[in-house]
Amino acid sequence: MNNVLNTPIEYLKGVGPKRGDILRKEAGIYTFEDLIYYFPFRYIDKSSYNKVTEIPDLDAAVQLKGQITGYKEVKFGRGKRLEVGFEDDTGSIDLIWFKGGKWITPKLQVGGWVKVYGKPKKYGSRYNIAHPEIEFLQGEKEGKLGLQPVYHSGEKLQDLGFTSKGIERIIEQLLPQLKGQVVDNLPNWIKADLNLLNRETALIEIHQPSSLELANRARLRLKFEELFILQLELLLRKEIAKKKIKGLRLETVGKYFNEFYSEHLPFELTGSQKRVIKEIRADIGSGIHMNRLLQGDVGSGKTLVALMIMLIAIDNGYQACMMAPTEILANQHYTSIKEFLQDMDLKVELLTGSTKQAKRKELHKELKSGEINILVGTHALLEDIVQYKDLGIAIIDEQHRFGVAQRSKLWKKNALPPHILVMTATPIPRTLALTFYGDLDISVIDEMPPGRKAIQTTHRFESARLNVFQFVENEISKGRQVYIVYPLIQESEKMDYQNLMDGYEAISRRFPLPKFRVSIVHGKMKPEDKDYEMQQFVNGNTQIMVATTVIEVGVNVPNASIMIIESAEKFGLSQLHQLRGRVGRGAEQSYCILMTGSKLGEDAKKRISTMVETNDGFKISEVDLRLRGPGDIMGTQQSGILNLRLSDLSRDAQIVKLARSKAEELIEKDPGFKDKDHQNLATLLKEVLKSRPNWSRIS
Repeated sequence: MNNVLNTPIEYLKGVGPKRGDILRKEAGIYTFEDLIYYFPFRYIDKSSYNKVTEIPDLDAAVQLKGQITGYKEVKFGRGKRLEVGFEDDTGSIDLIWFKGGKWITPKLQVGGWVKVYGKPKKYGSRYNIAHPEIEFLQGEKEGKLGLQPVYHSGEKLQDLGFTSKGIERIIEQLLPQLKGQVVDNLPNWIKADLNLLNRETALIEIHQPSSLELANRARLRLKFEELFILQLELLLRKEIAKKKIKGLRLETVGKYFNEFYSEHLPFELTGSQKRVIKEIRADIGSGIHMNRLLQGDVGSGKTLVALMIMLIAIDNGYQACMMAPTEILANQHYTSIKEFLQDMDLKVELLTGSTKQAKRKELHKELKSGEINILVGTHALLEDIVQYKDLGIAIIDEQHRFGVAQRSKLWKKNALPPHILVMTATPIPRTLALTFYGDLDISVIDEMPPGRKAIQTTHRFESARLNVFQFVENEISKGRQVYIVYPLIQESEKMDYQNLMDGYEAISRRFPLPKFRVSIVHGKMKPEDKDYEMQQFVNGNTQIMVATTVIEVGVNVPNASIMIIESAEKFGLSQLHQLRGRVGRGAEQSYCILMTGSKLGEDAKKRISTMVETNDGFKISEVDLRLRGPGDIMGTQQSGILNLRLSDLSRDAQIVKLARSKAEELIEKDPGFKDKDHQNLATLLKEVLKSRPNWSRIS
């Protein structure tokens, strides 16, 4: 790393120790390099001057150049305001400061030339500009024109003079020192192919653009570079894993798989399921360790695919486990796997936090001896005491809910690490999958099992509640069941709880005993009470389940045909889609009703309209990405891995794909990075691979 760019920020002219400290704390700027990478988020076009006489025709900020005609302090409430007269060769206006005037006054000179920028307002017949940006000039011909960068700046930064303009000034001090100091990491052939600026030029043009076109080219160059480095890192980790980490060779497709496929398969596999099973079989039979992500929408049949892969492990003399984030979901997987295998000579067991001590001892013994073929459970599977005879494959469901350190414990359950299949029912946009899971192989189930009817989704305002309840009664009379879900937002937990209880009472009055029975489930209940209420609904003893989002994952009731989501505007798209997936699991037509108030913000309107328009989880995830950004979708833990300074995965999908394809092309051309043109890149990647944990080993 270059010495100049490594210099601590306090040594830059105009900074010093006190201001350096605030830059470190508030903006994460520790060195000259950090400052150079503190990019503007937009530009103000100051490439021309306006005239005072043009102001009436412009409903926008203006840039004027002229002279000061006078100034005075005027009493204003308890304080004073500064009024400055300004004129150009076409007319005059007033410049006004309600605060901060004491910093301006010493620099004012009647007849002095200034450049001002701000939004004019008319008072009576005269215009003024309050708190304009002002630059004091040496004469009429001074004053630089062009695009002005705008930087993020908080209150504490501004208190020490680091407004956007203040940050611009210190960057101006630094830019001349870049000459010859910036290492260009991109190979020349990639820059030529894509017509990219060199790195030094890009860093100067992003802060001091000669034109909007060059500012955009600078942003493209710097975005491409950080995404390209990230994709290279992920691809290299994948290559390293495949070379270094041997995998169990599960080649035999034998008795258990064939018996299940020919005699017990409950329905014909979709083409998508067959393709995914084929991909996974190729992985686990190759002798290379498998690390694969299986994406599939709610109800697409991921559990069945996982079971068939576990049967291959058993055919090869190994055991299998499936880990889920909640007891409800673990129970659901256990029940469905037991049902699938009920006519086969295989032992399936369940281990969760609720498993009694005596049963645990028995499980540990049978697991160690190899009597248990498949173990389903929660985090309890990760405990050191849980030892297998020979674990061949570990399936992790909804893996983003587990911490990295927790997941890594699965690696230690066997001499050779078990194959890992990570499953998620949260569709991940391709851009994010390439970025967050770029070091995993990815399989997608993109078909639904035959016979499933698409869920009909409608939006209803509060005024339509009576009609909605009548519809609910009609469905219950056909023998169907209904979910009614209320939001739960931690910051307003008391209010949410009150809304839930008020809703429960209103529903109980509208659907009274003995004709109707209503269950309620929420986070404040004891686990045993919650399980009892859930079970009542699962068994069909209650027709309506009033709940918070605890039922988002894990309840499988094929007889439930209506999902009503109260205050749907308070839910994210991903959550709305997951909740909708709780119905539509049987052969009957199912419905999702989104209840909202009459006043909706633009984002809420977009979420609701997206839900009404499509059932496709991948389309929904793309809209969700645009609305929320990647960090919120993947969780802060995963988003922190990226450390992207400029790129935005919700808007830069094309650049991600381009970066991925160029990274693949480079590795194919020069896998060992021997070419002279690739030396800077090789040095950088060594540092990157050392400095970041190997996520692929613990996904």
